Amino acid sequence: MAGLVGAGRTELARLIFGADRVDEGEIWIGGRRIRHPSCRNSVRLGIGFLPEDRKTEGLILNFGVQENVSLSSLGKVSRLGFINKKAEKGAAHQAIQELSIRTGGTSTQVRFLSGGNQQKVVLAKWLFTEARLLIFDEPTRGIDVGAKEEFYRLIQNCAEAGAAVLFISSELSELIRLCNRLLVMRGGKIVKEVLREDFSEERILSLAFGKS
Repeated sequence: MAGLVGAGRTELARLIFGADRVDEGEIWIGGRRIRHPSCRNSVRLGIGFLPEDRKTEGLILNFGVQENVSLSSLGKVSRLGFINKKAEKGAAHQAIQELSIRTGGTSTQVRFLSGGNQQKVVLAKWLFTEARLLIFDEPTRGIDVGAKEEFYRLIQNCAEAGAAVLFISSELSELIRLCNRLLVMRGGKIVKEVLREDFSEERILSLAFGKS
């Protein structure tokens, strides 16, 4: 999803995930219409959302890595309402290994992690739910260049593993590098679909500004 700040990209992502109320339009996932969008239904249907502000919407900063990883999948690590801490720790340890999360341990509070590693914990949370659609909203904002490269690789790995990826970014270089097609938004509406063979910064900016 491309567009200027205020074009409606984040709002559309939140509507798809069920974080905001839909006034009109339809949402279809895997050939099925979602009649009552909600965050709970989205998780059940295999949708994961990495929000623009990971610190306030994607993580609980005073919780450890393991609590954050299991946050959207408590049924996987609990029985009869009691969380199995061993299972929760095991899931976090696997995520740390697979995503190369740099942390002092599974119990380390995520507020002590770097921006890039915090974002990896958010991704780990959704991978633990086995999400089939991952929505990334400005996922590399506030992380350093080295961490960006690593996160690009993780996003590509998700796509190669069979997940659908909806990627939102204000950096055209990211969009051009990672996406197969672009939907350009302006004024809350999708104004144009651009296929990879037609990608260019000039054309995308022109559509975003309404000059074409």
